[in-house]
Amino acid sequence: MQIQRYTKEFWQNTLIAAPIALGQLGHILVAFIDNLMVGRLGAAQLAAVSLGNSLVFIALSLGIGFSFAITPLIAETDGANDIKKGRLHFHHGVIMCAVNGIVLFLALLVAKPILYYLDQPEEVVELAIPYLEIVAFSMIPLMIFQAFKQFADGLSQTRFAMYATLIANVINVIFNYFLIYGIWIFPRLEVEGAAWGTLISRFFMLGLLVYMLSRKRMFTPYFQFSNFSHIKWSEFRELFRLGFPTALQMLFEVAIFTAAIFLCGLLGTNAQAANQIALNLASMTFMVAVGLGVTATIRVGNQKGKKDYPNLRRIAISIFILVFLIEAVFAVLFIVFKDVFPTIYIDDIEVIVIASQLLVVAALFQLSDGIQVTILGALRGLQDVNIPTGICFIAYWVIGFPISWYLGKEDQMGAQGVWIGLLAGLTASAVMLYFRFNYLSKKLIRSSSHQYTTTS
Repeated sequence: MQIQRYTKEFWQNTLIAAPIALGQLGHILVAFIDNLMVGRLGAAQLAAVSLGNSLVFIALSLGIGFSFAITPLIAETDGANDIKKGRLHFHHGVIMCAVNGIVLFLALLVAKPILYYLDQPEEVVELAIPYLEIVAFSMIPLMIFQAFKQFADGLSQTRFAMYATLIANVINVIFNYFLIYGIWIFPRLEVEGAAWGTLISRFFMLGLLVYMLSRKRMFTPYFQFSNFSHIKWSEFRELFRLGFPTALQMLFEVAIFTAAIFLCGLLGTNAQAANQIALNLASMTFMVAVGLGVTATIRVGNQKGKKDYPNLRRIAISIFILVFLIEAVFAVLFIVFKDVFPTIYIDDIEVIVIASQLLVVAALFQLSDGIQVTILGALRGLQDVNIPTGICFIAYWVIGFPISWYLGKEDQMGAQGVWIGLLAGLTASAVMLYFRFNYLSKKLIRSSSHQYTTTS
């Protein structure tokens, strides 16, 4: 049957995607754990973590976007069995990510006064500033971690980053518990304690991943460091060519969710806290789609290296189908348990009511969000990044944001209106990106068929 051409790839897709999704979920679990523990302190403290992370997530999107350039390059060299070129991509990627981490740390420190000019509740801003200062420093180990992670992902070895991330989360929970509430010999730091827990766990995560990769024989050829004579600006230009548009893609999406935080903040502390709850829950299920998106980059990149374009298209479509089915299950769960999930975070009835309304909309955009991120991953595997970047900007900021701004007013639909705008933007992105992938993949197949006919 025709559908079996795609479903037979589900197992291989899942084997690659599951560790990525769990590893990415680990990053979200850091925020989840912070929210869960800080939420017990009150709505203002929970909103402060949300506000502080709003700037961190923007910086994070830029840094991770640049690091994503490593994966398709490594995947292509792996498909072509070119270790020497893959080693060059890896070494230059580590340097690029380390520099990015330092730059993003300094940028966050410079940008923190912005929080005073966003019309947010004063008590929330005062709590958010010290939290932001501490978490900003964690960008340095996190970005270097990303370089090693994307390198291993490009070789389809996705489990090591997962191990490091999940173990680091245990470290985060422990230090959160001691530092937020002042347990044992530790001071009671409340919101700042959550930030210190995040910082400590990210340094641990980096060290553990580097240790694991350096101990495996298959990575030995890539870990051969000599002097800096092999460092070339042309390699950095190649990484920048792929990384900068990818960073913009992530920035456009993260920025519209950040805008949602600010718009909900204008509606008051309760709306902002509810937005944080719904956003955190949606982010956790979204990590499955992110895992499949990276899988699309890896597998499409491999097929590109082999120049096997018919299988490239078939494998990519199999990933699109799989993510739709999985996200549909999450959508049903969000609707069924919309009144239950918010109670995990907080016991404020007004916050719970608003959050449950947002989860209904979140249930719907699970589908669009999952499809658009996997198609972006497939296009990244084709190293097509410029036009998708334009598509993301149009979808999120020409279509999505105006709807969020208008419907999110207090005299319209409030916080739920903000999220309807997010739904509109994500749906527009999914549709336009699919047209782009469909055009490019068919073009490559026609081109290779013509070339085969000519040579024959």
